[in-house]
Amino acid sequence: MSDTPQAEGLSSAHRFVHFACRALLALLVGGSAASAQTAAPPADSDNYPSRTIRYVVPYPPGGFNDTLARIVSQKLSEAWNVPVVVENRPGGGTLIGSEAVAKAAPDGYTLLGVAFPFGANPSIYKNLPYDTVKDFTPLILAGQTQNLLVIKPSLPINTVKELIDYARKNPGKVSYGSTGIGSSNHLSMELFKSMAGIDLVHVPYKGSAPMVNDMLGGHIDIAFDNTPNVLPQVNGEKLRALGVSSKARSQLAANVPTVSEAGVPGYEVTVWFGIVGPAGMRPEVVQKLNAELNAIFKMDDVKKRFVDQGVDHVGGTPARFAEHIRAEIGKWAKVVKDANIQPE
Repeated sequence: MSDTPQAEGLSSAHRFVHFACRALLALLVGGSAASAQTAAPPADSDNYPSRTIRYVVPYPPGGFNDTLARIVSQKLSEAWNVPVVVENRPGGGTLIGSEAVAKAAPDGYTLLGVAFPFGANPSIYKNLPYDTVKDFTPLILAGQTQNLLVIKPSLPINTVKELIDYARKNPGKVSYGSTGIGSSNHLSMELFKSMAGIDLVHVPYKGSAPMVNDMLGGHIDIAFDNTPNVLPQVNGEKLRALGVSSKARSQLAANVPTVSEAGVPGYEVTVWFGIVGPAGMRPEVVQKLNAELNAIFKMDDVKKRFVDQGVDHVGGTPARFAEHIRAEIGKWAKVVKDANIQPE
């Protein structure tokens, strides 16, 4: 009987050692798992890309924003042998799709197609659900085009100067169309109004097609729109072109002067398209994406598709695109403030 307490003591010691070993083993396993998780991003970036890439377009299908996404998705998939899925997430003035990407993991597997409104929205929407500069990683400025200032033929106006004179003599009687608050054609006209010192009536539409149709029907007087959207009507003499918004003349309409040379010195608006990712992307992933995208935009078949859409390919470094975005934000902040533009 005297040896019973001793046996119990030994048993207790054995149990203690057993549980201690199990605890130590769990700690070691947990630590290894945590280390593996911590090391996962670098390993994943070394193998990037190894799974499906999502390309979010904050616009409905159709138009160059969607075309650019289709081009990039096809070419990236062919080059890297991984699926690249285009996801159209329109709505909220591009805010819905943009917010989704701003909150996505910065691993290079979520991209966002951005355009002109990306630089104007910070001034129009006082409570954006993201910070345009801090919450995204600029990847590349893909391309740019210009807007064409067109007028219905029934008005006795043939030049920009004649338009300005007519508007001054008829304040608040000349109407212009746009594809919505903050769109390139809306802000193109607001800048034109400000620099020319004229008063025009804004008529917003849900897209370019209904706006152009109303102009053809004589319901609105003038508009800025992407050159490819209205050039067929200009060539068919259903609309009259007065000027292009860019600094230089358009190759698609070489006989049409720039707005700057036609009566508003210094006027310039460039419609642009680019690609960003969430903030915090690893530099090596950014570099790999930028290099591949630059290579894609230099392909002959891609350049032809750009030209067919009236867009010049640009390319360049992420730093160049970041500088472009900041410049656009500054430029349109003044226009929005001066015109007292409010979101719809």
